[in-house]
Amino acid sequence: MTAIESSAFSLTEEQRAIRSAIDELCEPFDNDYWRACDAAGEYPEKFVDTLYETGWMGMLVPEEYGGGGADIRDAAVVLEQLERNGCHAGAARAGMYTMGALLRHGNDEQKQRFLPKIASGELRLQSFGITEPDAGSDTTRIRTFAQREGDEYVVNGNKIFISRIQHSDLLLLLTRTKKREEATKPSDGFTVLLVDLRKAIEDGTIRATPIKTMVNHETNELAIENLRVPVENRIGEEHKGFKVILSGMNSERIIVTSEYIGAGFHLIDRAVQYANERHVFGRPIGMNQGVQFPIAQAYANLQAASLMRWRAAEMYAAGENPRFEVNGAKLLASQALWQAAQAAFDTFGGYAAAEEYGIERKWREARLPSTAPISNNIVLAGIAHATLGLPKSY
Repeated sequence: MTAIESSAFSLTEEQRAIRSAIDELCEPFDNDYWRACDAAGEYPEKFVDTLYETGWMGMLVPEEYGGGGADIRDAAVVLEQLERNGCHAGAARAGMYTMGALLRHGNDEQKQRFLPKIASGELRLQSFGITEPDAGSDTTRIRTFAQREGDEYVVNGNKIFISRIQHSDLLLLLTRTKKREEATKPSDGFTVLLVDLRKAIEDGTIRATPIKTMVNHETNELAIENLRVPVENRIGEEHKGFKVILSGMNSERIIVTSEYIGAGFHLIDRAVQYANERHVFGRPIGMNQGVQFPIAQAYANLQAASLMRWRAAEMYAAGENPRFEVNGAKLLASQALWQAAQAAFDTFGGYAAAEEYGIERKWREARLPSTAPISNNIVLAGIAHATLGLPKSY
């Protein structure tokens, strides 16, 4: 159970019950479990399977398709609470929201064909392919091309930092269907395809090369060669796929921000407990303002980020497009998380580096959010351009 209450702004009794249910679910997945996964470099299959088996991964699928019919605020509670308990929610998060593109832009036949199986966990949609080696944050420069041949697209290209390929049945893939020089504007000429990933890997048209990273977050480089995707698996209109991908960004930002907030409060919990228990020079180290102040500052910043996150989630649930709110919340939460990680590491001192305490693992995980899934510099540039009206810097 968690100790310090995070912002419960507008939480319903049902959402408070969700918190309690997630606390119970997380009990078997303690620090020893995550240490073992890290040591072996293994995907936390038991953890992810449990989330599917208990229905949490299908909670955002509408009830008419067999899902939980929840909204983004409920999902935010789940992701925050997983991290509050020291779990690595990033291993599973995409399976919760990636189907949003299909839900918002798919046709009736596609929804009937895929959503019930996604809701039940029979099909797992945990991967989406956007980033490329030469494109990075500039998505408009991707080059993976889908050539229309009758009732199929033939796809060739490369993707990088594509996660959970080995544990997903479907891949949401962003391609070009117009060459960049033929497009009327930077966002023109993109098409989104839903790929049968298991078949593609089996027949060799997608080859995945794992990338070992500082965090046990399974990710890969993909080589795509003559991959054939039926036109009936196109999500949205041909050449209009950029808006399909963008429409899912707000939900992703709210989900990942909730993770950061949960992880930050977990680290605050651990730091406060240790600062009260650890005695040096005859008194608890928590009496020292040099220990107190960094923890208190991180806590205040996490609470502020949490409030902005709830505002963004409220707007999104109401059908609005809270671009500043979701990006501002992600920015503040990732910064506050890193502050909390630094404060916890300093509080634990030398013991923070010992794997048995679990601080070094959460410290490593806390660094990535400043860079991915979107760099904080890109977020700041977007706020400057789109919100404040300053000249574009790129």
